Amino acid sequence: MPLKSAWELALERTGGQSTTKLTDAQKAKLAELDKRYTAKIAQEELTLKPKIAEARDAGEDEQAQKLEEQLQTVLSRLRRKLESEKEAVRKGS
Repeated sequence: MPLKSAWELALERTGGQSTTKLTDAQKAKLAELDKRYTAKIAQEELTLKPKIAEARDAGEDEQAQKLEEQLQTVLSRLRRKLESEKEAVRKGS
């Protein structure tokens, strides 16, 4: 289950009502950011998941664990960066 972003948590607290109206340009930028980061996340998964499976198949559980941790670190960093950039768009920065 994916973690909720700060934006999603704020929407829950306000009953789903956004406190600010987004412009069409902001909405387009947010959609573009989602698309870009979805691609980056998929690229990282496509790169590391086969390596993890290969390490497991070879009985190298420690190496597989390190690769899984690396994948989680990279995905977490990308998600944080996405939320940061989205927040900047929402604030009009």
